[in-house]
Amino acid sequence: MEFDSQSIMNIEKKLMSSQQDLWRVFRIMAEFVEGFELMSNIKPSIAVFGSARTKEENKYYKLGVEVGKELAKKGFGVITGGGPGIMQAANQGANEAGGSSTGVNIDLPHEQSANPFVDHDKLLSFRYFFVRKVMFFKYAQGYILLPGGFGTIDECFEVLTLIQTGKTAKFPVILMGNDYWKSLIAWVKKNLLEGEYISEKDLDLFQLTDDPVKAADIISDFHKGKEFTPNF
Repeated sequence: MEFDSQSIMNIEKKLMSSQQDLWRVFRIMAEFVEGFELMSNIKPSIAVFGSARTKEENKYYKLGVEVGKELAKKGFGVITGGGPGIMQAANQGANEAGGSSTGVNIDLPHEQSANPFVDHDKLLSFRYFFVRKVMFFKYAQGYILLPGGFGTIDECFEVLTLIQTGKTAKFPVILMGNDYWKSLIAWVKKNLLEGEYISEKDLDLFQLTDDPVKAADIISDFHKGKEFTPNF
């Protein structure tokens, strides 16, 4: 069989692409290994999510600081995406209260550098969002979600799906910021529940409060008397 120059070039491109994919697998594996090694040694921690764009004078930033403090008072560490905004707020609160403060950062073209309140020995940086997500899903003993953008909504619905389907152990999921979440919850009830896409009991997978003390109490009460283990 004879090949023209274009056919040979196409074959070479396919081989190069295949080799690149193989090397990408090793990079992904390395990120998992590094992540599991660090995260398996942190104290029981709660993941706090929210917008990277939230400024320090914003009421939700201040709420993030307070919830970080209350979690630390209950003996929990805090895990965030390690960046600015709400993530920084929760790390700041945990840090100021003497708690463990972990940052699971992501490499992005224009953002984000780690915030200064992450413990220096508890900072990870990932290239792949899906690897980073596994760290949250596997090691967080609860989720607190403050107002945010696409990423926050993504984290919210993905973790609810994992709990709903039994792919991860059940743990508390708390939404903070009533003004932000109430219209989304109304949409869920009208479109998902009334349309029979979810069941009534699925609404019990999350709770809504603007009280950081209550949020920390909900999580503490859920885990009382239980052994802390990874979620899967």
